[in-house]
Amino acid sequence: MNTTSTHKNHLAEIYRTLQLAAPVIIGMVASFGMNFVDTVMAGRLPQKEIALAAIATGGAIWSAMLMFVLGVMMAIQPVVAHLDGAGDRRQAGAMVRQGLWLALAAGVPFLVVLLLGEAILQAMSVDPSIIPTAVEYLDALAWGAPAMCALLLLRFFSEGTGHTRPTMYIGVLGILLNIPLNYILMFGKLGLPALGARGTGFATSIVICLQLLVMFGYVRMHSHFRDYAPFTRVAGTRWGPQWSPVSQLLKIGLPIGTGIFVEGSLFVGAALLIARLGPVPASAHLVAINYSAMMFMVPLGLASAVTTRVGNALGRADPQAARYAGMIGFFIMLFTQTLSASSMLLFPEFIVGIYTDDVEITSIAVSLLFLSAIFQYADGVQICAAGALRGLKDTLVPMFINIVSYLLIGLSVGYYLTFNKGMGPAGMWVGMIVGLSFGAVLLLSRFLHKSRKLIQA
Repeated sequence: MNTTSTHKNHLAEIYRTLQLAAPVIIGMVASFGMNFVDTVMAGRLPQKEIALAAIATGGAIWSAMLMFVLGVMMAIQPVVAHLDGAGDRRQAGAMVRQGLWLALAAGVPFLVVLLLGEAILQAMSVDPSIIPTAVEYLDALAWGAPAMCALLLLRFFSEGTGHTRPTMYIGVLGILLNIPLNYILMFGKLGLPALGARGTGFATSIVICLQLLVMFGYVRMHSHFRDYAPFTRVAGTRWGPQWSPVSQLLKIGLPIGTGIFVEGSLFVGAALLIARLGPVPASAHLVAINYSAMMFMVPLGLASAVTTRVGNALGRADPQAARYAGMIGFFIMLFTQTLSASSMLLFPEFIVGIYTDDVEITSIAVSLLFLSAIFQYADGVQICAAGALRGLKDTLVPMFINIVSYLLIGLSVGYYLTFNKGMGPAGMWVGMIVGLSFGAVLLLSRFLHKSRKLIQA
């Protein structure tokens, strides 16, 4: 193959990956923008330190459960991508119908954990001044938990078919609805009482339910999904739960959910442990981690596109193309992470100023953004590698890699530096750097090894 042809192939694969990734990235940034808006608006409430810290700690519990159910629901994406690549669209639609039962089951523990928020926060020794407001916030969020599970299922089904624009549409819709709802419920407009941080939780729940209705209508009516017939009973299938397809989804989804939950535990644990230090460190951590997480939506969206590209290639029985799709994803990721790290190094005061004008919070948050810039590449590599491995339906080993890297190494190092060495919030962030770096190296090595073996088989 000559050089010109090779360049054309590279550009074609980059274009196709970006074509899939761009709507997901836009949608996820917009969806996360809801959290960004919540944080910025909470910084304008009376007793803003308590409000910010409550959203940080309560949001940590919500995020932990969300990451688990997100991982479980994510199983539908590689399954659908493989079936789509093999041309079996009706079976892909049947898997969605079975996935709805899985979404229903996942919503139960999600709801229960949120309602047990007070006991969890007390067990984590969170500063007592934060707990009442955080519990109100969690109780309000609980109303949206079951709907979120169904929304994730439909989103990953759509992405698995290579149709990623709905993720963008519902993400943009969410932030457009969230801003006025936050304003009305948080500050008590239109004759309603001012609910503060609790109003933020209710606004989020309302938006999630509306997003689910829109997504359901889109999938049901759009011509792209007609051949899949996801909501139509066809010969040989039924609406009731069937153990074989559900177990297939669980076999893939439970390791993904556990792995993402463990990865998220590094960040959630950091938030809850820093909350022991008081409202100001907790608020500074929220500001820095909120911006870092928003930047993380870019490689996360890219990883979704990589999962679909790798899964489609294996569905066509082309392992060489699967490995190639993964490597192109890594190349794009290096560019995106350079941009995010640069923003944190060059404009930290401006970024923090968007959230708060409190001098004490600003000082700590700026220093944490510098540490965040350091782990941008490791964070990008690990999530892109995880996406590529999901496309290979390889989820069990990555789960154990996450447990070792994030829970045993990252969180332990962070705890030791924060409380034994007296580094304060910075200690937890150094722990995150260490954990993410271990995970990046191990997951990338796993993809390179696994994809090479498939080619040689």
